[in-house]
Amino acid sequence: MKPKFSLIIALAPYRNAEVLSSLKKVNYDKKKYEIIIEKGYNPSDNRNKGVKKAKSEIIYFLDDDAIVDKTILKNAEDFFDKYKDIDIVGGPQLTPKDDKFFAKMFGAAIESFWGSYKMANRYKKGKLNLNADEFSLTSANCFVKKSIFKKIAGFDSRIWPGEDPEFFARAKRNGFKIAYSPDLIIYHRRRPDLLSFLKQHYKYGNVRLKKERINKTTTNFVMIIPSLFVIYIILLPILVLIWDLFLLPLILYALIALIFSINIAIKKNIIYLPFLPFIFFSMHLSYGIGMLADLFEKK
Repeated sequence: MKPKFSLIIALAPYRNAEVLSSLKKVNYDKKKYEIIIEKGYNPSDNRNKGVKKAKSEIIYFLDDDAIVDKTILKNAEDFFDKYKDIDIVGGPQLTPKDDKFFAKMFGAAIESFWGSYKMANRYKKGKLNLNADEFSLTSANCFVKKSIFKKIAGFDSRIWPGEDPEFFARAKRNGFKIAYSPDLIIYHRRRPDLLSFLKQHYKYGNVRLKKERINKTTTNFVMIIPSLFVIYIILLPILVLIWDLFLLPLILYALIALIFSINIAIKKNIIYLPFLPFIFFSMHLSYGIGMLADLFEKK
């Protein structure tokens, strides 16, 4: 019997496929899916190689350290049965309940609109969206029809991280339909310490404009605000000497960050409150520095 899903796990040679533990517990006929693990240093190449081996017509990409919900494959089957015209669908990657204190706090920050802009949709359970885009999906939790994957030539191995928004944007540009379903849930561990968390956001910023160059598109202005913020912070000591009102943007930023921090702390954990404003500031600077570094590298 031909499997319904081909599960493709891109695995770095020095890592273990932790996701296999939760896959053993899914409430789904094991004859209806296959697991393909591709090892290598380039995740895009790994996924592309995995698709070539896949026997099913629906590919499921997931990360090696994900924890899948028991109902995810059944929910995916139900989704494609109901919405036959959808080509790609993904769902949220939530913070595990057993993550450590700082990991949970980083998760709370990226779930926030102030922290991640529209990308926050990737990290929390939202509403069904049958006209989704790169801001809502990641390759850590994504179902793609094999025929569509082949038509747009798979993932671009020149870019990582950021290969998934480029892939989704290219699919969208070619007229294929992308959806977000809150029922397709995985849990994804957050970075355990501040340094690794900031490195992650530096890399996101560093590849953003690369993605736009590959897609031959103009980036959303909001995405370049962190880089402008970095320039502003660097020049601020000089600017305040010229006119002290140049402090107002920083004061406004701090107030907004505080408001979001209070709201998150009340909902999640009040102990987060003294940390979150600094985390927001640090992640925005890291993203902006990454983008500026890419511009200097290009020149």
